[in-house]
Amino acid sequence: MDGTRIRLRAMTVVDVPRLFAQFSDPKVMRYWSRGPLMRVEDAREMFDEIDRGVRAGEFLQWAIARCNDDLMIGSCALFAQNKAHRRAEIGFALSSAHWGHGYAQEAVRLALGHAFGVLDLHRIEADVDPRNLASLQLLERVGFVREGLLRERWHVGGETQDSAIYALLARDYAAALIRTDAMSTPTASGLA
Repeated sequence: MDGTRIRLRAMTVVDVPRLFAQFSDPKVMRYWSRGPLMRVEDAREMFDEIDRGVRAGEFLQWAIARCNDDLMIGSCALFAQNKAHRRAEIGFALSSAHWGHGYAQEAVRLALGHAFGVLDLHRIEADVDPRNLASLQLLERVGFVREGLLRERWHVGGETQDSAIYALLARDYAAALIRTDAMSTPTASGLA
């Protein structure tokens, strides 16, 4: 799936060094539900696990790659899909060198388009450490609503973390798209 500056594509074994760089970075893993990877072999095992899960249809996991050079700069996933209830969870991570440029937001928008369009899901959920302000702001910008707080849900690196639970419904996503299209469509008075 191609966006303006990034694409979501299948991960390949060539991405293992970038996967390691991303998931071994303490800044990236600060609010994650597990600690940083310690060895490149851990990234290879992670890739093998991702590859098996994607092939088995258990979840979707993409590399976030720049369009201009196809370099993997992050990852995005739809997981914990419940087909009977038409819902899934979304997760995303971006290498810290690429923070602050809007790449994660573009990736999340592409994943949401796939979730609500191709997969015909009704609800997408996100579980975020409430201290992760950048991720919370991103989710809110794309229309997610905070629904609650699960206290002391994770124990990572000797620290207890809460979970802020966010969700986006298909109807709210569709309404936001209509508003965006209406704002970008020229009106008769705006034509020269």
